[in-house]
Amino acid sequence: MKLLVAYIATSGGADAVALGVCLARTLKAPLDITLVIPPDTSQGYRKAGNFAEILDERAHEWLSEASAMVPDDISMQTHICLEENAADGLIKEVERLHSTLLVVGGSGGGMLVGRHSLGSVVNDLLHSSPVPVALAPSGFRYTGAETVREITAAIGRRPGAETLIDTASSLSAAGGVPLRFLALVSRDDMPPRRTDDDEEEAQAFATDLAQKALQTAHARLPEKTHISSVVAHGRSIEDAVGTVEWHAGDLIMVGSSRLAAPKRLFLGSTAAKMLRVLAVPMIVVPRHENA
Repeated sequence: MKLLVAYIATSGGADAVALGVCLARTLKAPLDITLVIPPDTSQGYRKAGNFAEILDERAHEWLSEASAMVPDDISMQTHICLEENAADGLIKEVERLHSTLLVVGGSGGGMLVGRHSLGSVVNDLLHSSPVPVALAPSGFRYTGAETVREITAAIGRRPGAETLIDTASSLSAAGGVPLRFLALVSRDDMPPRRTDDDEEEAQAFATDLAQKALQTAHARLPEKTHISSVVAHGRSIEDAVGTVEWHAGDLIMVGSSRLAAPKRLFLGSTAAKMLRVLAVPMIVVPRHENA
């Protein structure tokens, strides 16, 4: 396990470092912190006060600030990546450093989704990263726990959750933390009903599908894994996830949309709805090649 934090000198960057530290301590993993800056490709910049030298100096200062946020018990290295497109640069760093998890924070001016602010770079990564992406909620640097308390994996009713289950199981085992499976039953996602009996039947059918998905998840895990499961109901996905109990140190894991390319992320509509009401970190897992 090797973690890469995407750092920018903003509050979102500080949130990403805090989540990276929490995950690194829990998983006993080394931490890389990378800052992506544009290359000096313009002669005009050189004429305008040695722009490249100034930017390089500031980049080292910013990384020093990030390093100061990391406690001594965490093994850490910092890196500067020269790339015009920040998302492309981070993906190249993931491959160069053999990272297994990318940690990002919110971006000022980005699309605010509950406690999560999805800027353009984060949005690009959520549609292209080859490794799981961990999203730090706004303010995590103040409210986040020192270690992960419990991992919740949100299991859908459709097939293809094996990669999510296996990834969640691996993180649970590596950190020695409990694993909880969550199935959401939303009345808005059910077929139209004509009578109360039809609605009751539809809910029962959806609940049965959710229970079967949870049973499948349980069957894939080692017996020693400390697991629990819950089926949450609501008129909407937001209502359903709002009925679930969350604590400091919790995080949620979701799979990618069926629209995702193999081994790539694509944030699905259900996960996006969950972000509107969740104040805990979310890890999005890429789709398996055969899923």
